[in-house]
Amino acid sequence: MAQLLKDEEELTVAMEKTAIHHEESPVAVEKTATTHEELSVPIYASLEPVYGGGSQLEEAQLRLDRLKSKFLEVFGHQPDLYSRSPGRVNLIGEHIDYEGYSVLPMAIRQDTIVAIRKHKSREAQKLLRIANVDDKYTICTYPADPNQEIDLKNHKWGHYFICAYKGYYEYAKAKGVKVEPPVGLDIVVDGIVPTGSGLSSSAAFVCSSTIAIMAAFGANFPKKELAQLTCECERHIGTQSGGMDQVRDNILFNCKFHSYFAISIMAKTGFAELIDFNPIRATDVQLPAGGTFVIAHSLAESQKAVTAATNYNNRVVECRLAAIVLGIKLGMKPTEAVSKVKTLSDVEGLCVAYAGKHGSSDPVLAVKYLDLGFGLYNFTVIMDFGLLSTYNLLYSLKELLHEEPYTAEDIEKIIGEKLSSVFANSPTSLDVLKAAKHFKLHQRAAHVYSEAKRVYAFQDTVSSNLSEEDKLKKLGDLMNDSHHSCSVLYECSCPELEELVKVCRDNGALGARLTGAGWGGCAVALVKEGIVPQFILNLKENFYQARIIKGVISRNDLGLYVFASKPSSGAAIIKLQSSSSNHSKQA
Repeated sequence: MAQLLKDEEELTVAMEKTAIHHEESPVAVEKTATTHEELSVPIYASLEPVYGGGSQLEEAQLRLDRLKSKFLEVFGHQPDLYSRSPGRVNLIGEHIDYEGYSVLPMAIRQDTIVAIRKHKSREAQKLLRIANVDDKYTICTYPADPNQEIDLKNHKWGHYFICAYKGYYEYAKAKGVKVEPPVGLDIVVDGIVPTGSGLSSSAAFVCSSTIAIMAAFGANFPKKELAQLTCECERHIGTQSGGMDQVRDNILFNCKFHSYFAISIMAKTGFAELIDFNPIRATDVQLPAGGTFVIAHSLAESQKAVTAATNYNNRVVECRLAAIVLGIKLGMKPTEAVSKVKTLSDVEGLCVAYAGKHGSSDPVLAVKYLDLGFGLYNFTVIMDFGLLSTYNLLYSLKELLHEEPYTAEDIEKIIGEKLSSVFANSPTSLDVLKAAKHFKLHQRAAHVYSEAKRVYAFQDTVSSNLSEEDKLKKLGDLMNDSHHSCSVLYECSCPELEELVKVCRDNGALGARLTGAGWGGCAVALVKEGIVPQFILNLKENFYQARIIKGVISRNDLGLYVFASKPSSGAAIIKLQSSSSNHSKQA
């Protein structure tokens, strides 16, 4: 192994040449920098720029009217302004953002709207009063104190707003932005992103709340700063998806590896977005016109907070352990690997260099490992998309990480210290260690590396000269391969999702996969636009009807659980003339 690494200069060159990260043209980078990240959240005086026309605009107007009525009923005033942020569906790139790799989501039409009114500083009552259009969510009241602690043992839906409130003050202070002393705020929320669905309902709530607070105080940060700010906000709630353990704090927040907030803020109508990290940036991806994405809920809700130690956080720990072991196997000192290696992207270059030195460019070897998440591809397609380096990398995994699960003792022998010492500063990771019987390092790494490459294969397909028909087919194949990898290698599916994905494919979907964290939530299917109505009817008959009969859901609510969506717009501030003039009269 020392011989392999003796020439550091050669190794560095190999890493640069074979890295998974996609190289973009200077023009593309410059374009996205001026059209996405550096712009502030748009402010509109009407709903049309956000919701377009037709039935979607009519629905939005009805919601806004209901929101205004609720605000007046609860608080006796009209709001100063509104903010909205959409949910999102990840088209491809699952469980790789926290490993340092790019993802490809799109915003959906379902969103969360927050109406807000800022009290005058002279008003004695300094409270945050948070109401909801849906009466099942009772009013939450908190002190107007940005330093307050959130009682995580007494979970309330209003805690998400307090995350935004605390996060805004912390960020403004860190940026040197002058913030006036705390005053009372009145808030009413209307969210239609299904909860527990993997469509980022909590991120939409936190984003819209943060933007509402920001706008109420007369500020407007660039989108890339907001993406980071809102990402940091959710840490206060303690959700596992927000990455409360120390490892994920370092990865997700300091390095900006959280796509949910980025797409909610940076999305543009008609485009999916390739979200890159460190620095965060969004690149437009225009999807083929002949396809539509249908999102369908499996009706199995992912209980991330309950199952974190065996599911979500377990995978985060397994990925880090896989990265550390790979680093050591490739010549790093154990102490160096433990201290420096946080993600699989940290050791990717070492893996690729190792594979290249062991002759895995042989096509036979590439084809041999088709089962590692690329099952539908022949070698010609591999070469077309430049995926051979990923096969080289997967081959190196085969050599360096055995497929049999590792015990804690196995890993401790390799790294030279107790796992409890490696994760001593991470309570949630220690919970994982207590619950885990073994660790599947090979499978988790194989998923991450192959999924990272599929993201760019997806983007390359969209921008290729293929016919629309061929583009849609290849995109569908990539989605199917992604689901296979999530299901078999990362094991983040569930029986309901497997059934739903099969029903989608059996009824004409070009591709279908789980989306979001998994273990419940939604599937996303790529469907030819012309068959979308019939496709949705078939899903209702072949998947949902049995659940309706059992009383799991009501037929009247089906529209919440299965719907088609084109890429929708991102976050916005809405200042209607009527609300501002009404408030000025009252003042």
